[in-house]
Amino acid sequence: MQQTFTLPDDYLSTTPKQQLELPEGFNGVVLHCCCAPCSTAVLECLLFHKLKPLVFFYNPNIHPLDEYAKRRDEWLELCDKLKLEAVVGDYNKEEWLAKVRGLEHEPERGARCTVCFTERLLATALLAKARGISHFTTTLATSRWKSKPQVDEAGFKAAASVPEVQYWAEDWRKNGLVGRRYELVRTIGFYNQQYCGCVFSRTNRAYQPKS
Repeated sequence: MQQTFTLPDDYLSTTPKQQLELPEGFNGVVLHCCCAPCSTAVLECLLFHKLKPLVFFYNPNIHPLDEYAKRRDEWLELCDKLKLEAVVGDYNKEEWLAKVRGLEHEPERGARCTVCFTERLLATALLAKARGISHFTTTLATSRWKSKPQVDEAGFKAAASVPEVQYWAEDWRKNGLVGRRYELVRTIGFYNQQYCGCVFSRTNRAYQPKS
């Protein structure tokens, strides 16, 4: 794999989130990741606390294909550097488009996003079940463009469909993690993404989230 970035010397040596309470029945976690920038501080936190997640890149919403490949490959390089098992889901763009049909003109944080989040987190829950892992969580709500209550709604809905696993609704922005995220993104020099990922957010260049 071609190396395109290096991690800072202090990476993994600490985390702003010094206390991390594990949910009841926890035996491991699948971390759904949307990109490397949103994953880095979360992964640092988990690894600092001696938790080695199974990491999952399932984002068929990302458009076009070259954008998808940029985000996936940068994320894979991060996982390789951290020696984490990385699973890449299918890029089933047509299936994703069918699921959000009729919601094309919804605003960011609208009904289309709920469907999108639920679809991606359901796949994450199914992977956790297949691997015998008790919990799953996601980096989706680390972005300022996303609503954590909306992401959590999708996570709990996915878990309800796969009762063998549980959604871990940890807030991966609090306790200094959002500041650490932006510090790491700036220091590492990750690819500067200009939109959420889907074709609809791409054409909405104003990218105005609902308040």
